[in-house]
Amino acid sequence: MANTASGTDASVRVRFCPSPTGNPHVGLVRTALFNWAFARHNGGTMVFRIEDTDAARDSEESYQQLLDSMRWLGLTWDEGPEVGGPHAPYRQSQRMDIYADVAEKLQAGGYAYPCYCTTEELDARREAARAAGKPSGYDGHCRDLTDEQKQAYEAEGRSHIVRFRMPDEATTFTDLVRGEITVQAENVTDYGIVRANGAPLYTLVNPVDDALMEITHVLRGEDLLSSTPRQIALYKALIELGIAQTIPAFGHLPYVMGEGNKKLSKRDPQASLNLYRERGFLPEGLLNYLSLLGWSFSADQDVFTVSDLISKFDIADVNANPARFDLKKAEAINADHIRLLDPKAFAAACEPWLKAPHATWAPESFDQAKWEAIAPHAQTRVQVLSDITANVDFLFLDKPVEDEASWTKAMKGDPVALLTTARAKLDAADWSDPESLKNAVLAAGEEHGLKLGKAQAPVRVAVTGRTVGLPLFESLEILGKEASLLRIDAALAKLAA
Repeated sequence: MANTASGTDASVRVRFCPSPTGNPHVGLVRTALFNWAFARHNGGTMVFRIEDTDAARDSEESYQQLLDSMRWLGLTWDEGPEVGGPHAPYRQSQRMDIYADVAEKLQAGGYAYPCYCTTEELDARREAARAAGKPSGYDGHCRDLTDEQKQAYEAEGRSHIVRFRMPDEATTFTDLVRGEITVQAENVTDYGIVRANGAPLYTLVNPVDDALMEITHVLRGEDLLSSTPRQIALYKALIELGIAQTIPAFGHLPYVMGEGNKKLSKRDPQASLNLYRERGFLPEGLLNYLSLLGWSFSADQDVFTVSDLISKFDIADVNANPARFDLKKAEAINADHIRLLDPKAFAAACEPWLKAPHATWAPESFDQAKWEAIAPHAQTRVQVLSDITANVDFLFLDKPVEDEASWTKAMKGDPVALLTTARAKLDAADWSDPESLKNAVLAAGEEHGLKLGKAQAPVRVAVTGRTVGLPLFESLEILGKEASLLRIDAALAKLAA
């Protein structure tokens, strides 16, 4: 079947099929996102399938994390775990009978055969091929064994795997991202589809599930590009056996690169989805950024909603070049999405970071009214929601955070004289008006030959403990006159000591 370019088509069926091993990572999420956006753009179907045939590495904990992560991100699925569908079950560990039946039919039809070669024999022949300057893939040794030869191997007690018989011709297909690709037959040799213990391999189960679930488009990572000719040959066999209807269109997504121009590995700290969730990325902000890893909304717009993404996403617009993961840009885009939140939604989203274990203050010290008053000012200052804890702790602690670096930086010149003057003028100011508080500190600075920026630094550190933070005069108003002046007094006492 010739692959076709993407376009609005309700018959589109894509799949996201992760293995439940370890924590979800951003590269995996990017693949899920592109499949989901493509399905939603076309009014098609998103199939969520779990590839859990590796009992040694798969875990129920990882499986639950996958489901939880998809829900948190809002990447809903139309068929799959907990949803069901016409092609259930959607966990490969529950489909073993299906794979065994297909493997048997492939052998009966001559598309696959038993291979009795030992590991040592394969290694020796590969080494000899390399020494002779020839391709070192499987040499077809067991391709055409007679029944007598098979029986002889069986009599020796040899076990066998099952290999798929690749056609002796080049494979050409049109990749939706990379265009036309041709792979010569000598570069794709017969490959295993069933282990010696009878367990099916990924090379069998993945295409079989795609065929039976009627997947129309396979959008996956570039690292799987080399397996595509094998899968196309298998699809053709499945069609001839009446198991599959068509060959899906393939689109191979670009690598996501990390530090040092290396592919972002799931072992890299910045690759963990949990990291971004724990830091307080919004799902919308993270999805916005991940969509830019290989795709763009427009030449002059990087920030957009999920609805905007769905309306414009086309797999044909994905760039084949590697995409670099830039944490600073991810944070900046997330900050833009925080600004877009309704103030009440922002306040609610921050609540987990205002409680244990994130909060550094006692639960009874939290003041809801103060939080609601400061929240609109904080919304314009944070990049991730976890930033909120350190930004507002001065409101709920008995005294500001001890930060000697900030203290040393702010208390330069004659801080005692400045703070003494500022305290007197603040005491006389209108504490219901941040502008009045600003004018008080401004006037104190003028008396000592300082501009506002220099004048407010000691006041800020005395009251909040930090040299940077939320708008100072609004913070003073919300903290209150009594608490603010007491903290200035404590700073003066420290300076005197």
